[in-house]
Amino acid sequence: MKSVWTLCWVAWLLLSMGLSSVHAQSGTVIPSVGVGVNEWLVRIHEASNKQSYAGVFVVSMEGRMSSARIWHACDGAQQVERVEALSGAPRSTFRRNEQVLTFFPERRVVLSETRESLGLFPNLLQSHPGSIAQWYDVKPIGAERVAGFAADVVQLRPQDNFRFGYRVWTERKTGLVLKLQTLDGQGRVLEQSAFSELQLDLPVSVAKISQMMDNTQGYRVETPELIKTTPEAQGWVMRSEVPGFKSMNCYKRLIATGSEPRHDSTVQWVFSDGLASVSLFIENFDPRRHLQAELQALGSTYAMSRRLNQWWVTAVGEVPPQTLAAFVQGLARLK
Repeated sequence: MKSVWTLCWVAWLLLSMGLSSVHAQSGTVIPSVGVGVNEWLVRIHEASNKQSYAGVFVVSMEGRMSSARIWHACDGAQQVERVEALSGAPRSTFRRNEQVLTFFPERRVVLSETRESLGLFPNLLQSHPGSIAQWYDVKPIGAERVAGFAADVVQLRPQDNFRFGYRVWTERKTGLVLKLQTLDGQGRVLEQSAFSELQLDLPVSVAKISQMMDNTQGYRVETPELIKTTPEAQGWVMRSEVPGFKSMNCYKRLIATGSEPRHDSTVQWVFSDGLASVSLFIENFDPRRHLQAELQALGSTYAMSRRLNQWWVTAVGEVPPQTLAAFVQGLARLK
């Protein structure tokens, strides 16, 4: 199984998507903005897509902190981003629309993927508008300052124990997400990401970032083989649904097995409730690598593994452990 996602990249995806998948009851009005929650959510989605900015954001969880510098630019239908890690191993991540390149200078390797293939926060803008309101209560809770900007604060409280809650700070004039907290069932902060520095409306160059992104000279470009498929085509079904979570995508990842010419495949099945996402990774059981079932945690992200006959199943998501257990227990092989 792949290691748990890089902290900064997970947080950046949340910020860059602006929680675009959220929908809620429109009766609530956000103070100072003077619009309903649905309009507010559309506003922050558009802010993340249309706003040019640069800044430093910090991710904190379990006493650990990571930081990165971000440049975001847009030019009509094209959006580009550059994210430079300021802590941990050196790396630079570029995104142009759906294409994502991550440079690892110490290894001289570039990993090429697409946003869709990451499977972290699927684009749920076509979800039913009332779906989120079934599982989350949305409540404005005040106003604060973040990175020198006035921000409105909204809390999304889960209605059951299958998902975490969220607290979101958005810049008052533009709607850009400035700060995000993930909360457990007792309201404790599991994970926080926030801008510590931010400059809006900077003349960030789309052409310059694209030029840097395309300069892979001296690097080995690795592109994982990814085939879009269906769970049924791969022989899998969920015999019992997890409340609120819908199947979004399914992929077959081809993984080279050392120097051998053959490939082993891993199936990734992605689910989401509109805010949180869960991925099921299903692969052939290998006693040399798959030693024992276990539960791992990193901030709000949990990973649970277990053996299912000749297969090894790993569930990963920013959800409570009982939600992953429900997914693993509900997975069944088609006969």
